[in-house]
Amino acid sequence: MKNNYSELFPIIDEQGRTVGKATREECHNGSKLLHPVIHLQIFNKQGDLYLQKRAATKDIQPGKWDTAVGGHIDYMEEIENALFREAKEELGITNFSPVFSFSYIFESEIEKEKVYSFRTVYNGEITPDKDELETGRFWSIDEIEQNIGKEIFTPNFENEFRLLKLLLKNTK
Repeated sequence: MKNNYSELFPIIDEQGRTVGKATREECHNGSKLLHPVIHLQIFNKQGDLYLQKRAATKDIQPGKWDTAVGGHIDYMEEIENALFREAKEELGITNFSPVFSFSYIFESEIEKEKVYSFRTVYNGEITPDKDELETGRFWSIDEIEQNIGKEIFTPNFENEFRLLKLLLKNTK
């Protein structure tokens, strides 16, 4: 896995407007510089949700189950381009139709991110990048709910899962 601490990210305001730039290291050192990321929730036709298990070598939340695709938006990169780039890098998928779900700000002890969350239904082949993640699989919604709060998921995933359930309940 590449740990490119000099990679450049946009620094944004809460409305998502770029106000500067900073390195990955600067964004992840506790500075709380607000930077954008993308997430992709992947459902299969049965309504199960694909999750990735983060590699043990990741600098944030190693070894925990997380959103299918998640990644930083590079400086000067469009949100949708980052979404397709990360989906290809992490899971080898390119042919999907994303639907914007919502955005929110997530803050941990070391960083602050504006998350742009998308969802899709996908039944094609998924090939996890072993440098980026340990493994991945589809989980039933019941299985996820039974494991919330047991510290096997990232805190960000648990937060986003609650938002996603509310969104899907209100769109039926």
